[in-house]
Amino acid sequence: MTKCVLGVLAGVLLTGQAWGADLTGDWVFQAAPSFPRFTRMAIRQDAGGLHGTITSEWYGDLPMLDLKATGEGPAGERLVFHIDNGNPKLKPLDLTLAPDGAGIRLTGQVWYEKQGATAHRATAAEMAALDFPTYPLPAPAHVPANGQARTPPMGWSSWNKFAEAIDDKTVREIADALVRSGLRDAGYVYVNIDDGWQGERGPDGVLHPNAKFPDMKALADYVHARGLKLGIYSSPGPKSCAGYAGSYGHVEQDARTWAEWGIDYLKYDLCSGEGFYHTADTVQAVYQQMGAALNATGRPIVYSLCEYGRFDVGAWGRDVGGNLWRTTGDIEDSYASMAAIGFDKNGVPRHTGPGGWNDPDMLEVGNGGMTTEEYRTHISLWAMMAAPLLMGNDARSMTQETLALLGNAEVIAIDQDPLGRQGLPWRKQNGTEIWTRPLADGSVAVGLFNRTDKPVAMIADWPALGLGDHPSVRDLWAHRSVVSGAVHTVPAHGVVLLRATR
Repeated sequence: MTKCVLGVLAGVLLTGQAWGADLTGDWVFQAAPSFPRFTRMAIRQDAGGLHGTITSEWYGDLPMLDLKATGEGPAGERLVFHIDNGNPKLKPLDLTLAPDGAGIRLTGQVWYEKQGATAHRATAAEMAALDFPTYPLPAPAHVPANGQARTPPMGWSSWNKFAEAIDDKTVREIADALVRSGLRDAGYVYVNIDDGWQGERGPDGVLHPNAKFPDMKALADYVHARGLKLGIYSSPGPKSCAGYAGSYGHVEQDARTWAEWGIDYLKYDLCSGEGFYHTADTVQAVYQQMGAALNATGRPIVYSLCEYGRFDVGAWGRDVGGNLWRTTGDIEDSYASMAAIGFDKNGVPRHTGPGGWNDPDMLEVGNGGMTTEEYRTHISLWAMMAAPLLMGNDARSMTQETLALLGNAEVIAIDQDPLGRQGLPWRKQNGTEIWTRPLADGSVAVGLFNRTDKPVAMIADWPALGLGDHPSVRDLWAHRSVVSGAVHTVPAHGVVLLRATR
């Protein structure tokens, strides 16, 4: 997930009796909303015109772009500008600066959060106290491969079901449920804590977990004792997507802390970092920085790059030490979201393979927003893509139907095939798609997908697929062999997943 905004601020430049001074100068905000928590503002006017900077705890110093007076408003001219946090998708949002006694009142809305904060004129000392630190990025360098994720990672992640409402007790119970259900033995070994675990940094800069996680090392030991591995989450920015502490300025220190706890997996989510790192070079550099820091700990840690598929991440993900990289924004628990990602935003196939994988985001299976057939399509499509399989449901209370979907050993074998080739659509026609994926033993996985809202009869053209007239064919969801020339009735939004051997 990501919390981000492309905002427009509108202000009033007042002179005369209203203020007795204009809006230029230095200003400090008091008690601004937590997102993006504006702290100070500096506005100047010179021969080049008006220019300024507004500072945010989320995004640091942000230029006031296209700053200009419009000459509108009953009290005097209006000063209009916009800020760019590095996210190219969101539309501008209006805010207003207006007189409030001897100060300025900021109102409006930034993304989902209403703004309301007063600023007063600031001394040089007050401005200096709010200086936002900046840190150099490393020069381009190759981060050696860590040897992890030779097949797509499998496990569970907290965000899709629990969001910030995750704690030590729940993680332990999830670990026990993976063992009890047999899903650990099916390959789901990573137990990943997403956003919401972070507390405060101590005087030495070490980041501590919050009160919901009293002892992260003890939690890792508990998970490891059950034959599982523990994952964690952070951001290269000052704030995580949910507003907790990121690793900005503490990259190497955080990596060492996680290694000391016994962490096995890191999801590194760009989040507020996009305000600082929004070019191809800076994004690659900041992910390289963490990749090198993880390697330097000496602990094998799977490294998940979550920067939403920007800048052709699969082309350089391995070079910065990554083992998987998101190809898209966040998935939602709906067929429309899942299908749009799985069929249409699944990454560049040549980038995927042993040690590094295109990641179309976590599974939603069992969360209730799709039908059984749609969830079957979800898992089949992820398996055909050689995608990571990270459950996002409450593993403690799965139905037998959900367990059967997630635990299908024959489908998991497709996903985990050691050849590591990503499947591709072979034919798209009238809302149907036939996908193929070559496998290590010479067989071929074939997915018959129906994207329409009515059942459709489909047949595989085996000779055209290079498998001869009469290959041996197995239906992986029905768990039975089928006649090679069979016509398959594929349910609405459904799939028939086959494995064929010449």
